[in-house]
Amino acid sequence: LFWCGLRPRVYCFCLYFYHTFTVSSCYLRAEPKKKKKVDPRREQMMRERLRKKLKKLEKVPPELIPIEDFITPIKCLDETRKRAAPDLSFEESESRALLLKDWSRYKQQQHKAEVEAIELALEAQREALEELKLESEELYQSALKPDPHLFPFTREGPSYTPPIPNYDAPDGKYNDITKVYTQ
Repeated sequence: LFWCGLRPRVYCFCLYFYHTFTVSSCYLRAEPKKKKKVDPRREQMMRERLRKKLKKLEKVPPELIPIEDFITPIKCLDETRKRAAPDLSFEESESRALLLKDWSRYKQQQHKAEVEAIELALEAQREALEELKLESEELYQSALKPDPHLFPFTREGPSYTPPIPNYDAPDGKYNDITKVYTQ
């Protein structure tokens, strides 16, 4: 007699006969699980609903996909280069690498200077607000309120690329070349 692991304190009878192992069924000291009673009308209604859904899906016409969506342009498939890259001498490649390092150092120093300037401005602002709070509480509260004239802020600054000379900008006119597919 040993525990079979199915339920706590349920034991199985094991018989050992000349190195053969046979196990009889375990004791089940509980009633078997009762099957749920299924209402035939309810089941029939579920089947009818599924049939109706399938019919609706069959009635919907298939959506046509334009052939151009499946065709890859030849320009994208052709991976050959038009011009070969020039062979650089060792000195030229070394000077380019050094130039890139110098540029990255310059940009890092520029970033550090910007961060330091922002930190100094914030520290000065904090100190000024503390002094103002010691001087006058109502001035301090009015200084903390946002200025409504600053919010509609627009800035016209230098663009990253210069404007194209003699460029005639379109005035909202365009030709709609969208393809329309019908069945």
